Amino acid sequence: MGDWIKAARLRTLPLSLSGIIMGAFIAKWRLYGEGGVWDWKIFALALLVTLLYQVLSNYANDYGDGVKGTDAKRSSEAEARAVASGRITAKQMKNAVILLAALSFIATVALLYVAFIPHYMKEFYLFIGLGIASILAAIGYTIGKKPYGYMGLGDLFVFIFFGLVSVCGSYFLFTKTFSWDMLLPGTAVGMMSMAVLNLNNMRDIESDRHTGKHTLALKLGFKNAMLYQMVLLQLPLVLILVFLGLNGFIQTQNYYVFIVMILLIPFAKLRRKIMTVKEPRELDPFLKQVGILTFTMAVLTAVGLNFFH
Repeated sequence: MGDWIKAARLRTLPLSLSGIIMGAFIAKWRLYGEGGVWDWKIFALALLVTLLYQVLSNYANDYGDGVKGTDAKRSSEAEARAVASGRITAKQMKNAVILLAALSFIATVALLYVAFIPHYMKEFYLFIGLGIASILAAIGYTIGKKPYGYMGLGDLFVFIFFGLVSVCGSYFLFTKTFSWDMLLPGTAVGMMSMAVLNLNNMRDIESDRHTGKHTLALKLGFKNAMLYQMVLLQLPLVLILVFLGLNGFIQTQNYYVFIVMILLIPFAKLRRKIMTVKEPRELDPFLKQVGILTFTMAVLTAVGLNFFH
């Protein structure tokens, strides 16, 4: 059981929860102002679904990189990956991926049933399609003849599914509407998710070069990937600030809503520390830190809107 827990890579879970928390609690704040109802059952099921998607993605990545031999050449990480190290066989991991995909789909249907049935049938079928796309995206990063993670498209898919779909989609589950300003927090969470992926790919840049995994970091080169990383860690709080400004909080002088801006200091410290790194393998500890900052950003935004407003 311990090997399966390690393969689930629990340190990635706060990152996956961030988009749901951001979208759900912005919806809660907006519904409260309009006299609407916010359903805890939708929130609980949405958390379950995103956790299943994340574990599915981690198992699929472990399997895909393991059978392709990518992990075997990573001195920094090979011992930690289950299939590459032999602690879990490729067949066992493949079966686990199939099982998680099935459980993810069942949980998705349950979530959408609670959110949309019986009054929103068109939305129900639309989100079924999004759910299937999310499951396929989780599997397709490293599995298949043309995994998109090996073609430098991982950043784009992470931005779409961990950012826009997660934040805007969870917001829609509660409000049944789409608001253009939700693209701002959706982009913020998406960029933080890209920051985690880019750090991971920068860390593995040399091993990926030898195994044919052409990540965006590899295509950019270490120096340019570092500049890209700084942009990804600079803009999210700016986007949240713009979102709050567009919703009138500056004019009303309700400054408690801006509690999330206290993260400017840890964000700045993190950027400085990352920029001092010379050896790719030294980037590994920052993966967890960026994930925690993303989670904290979502929670503080939710707290500011719903408890201080």
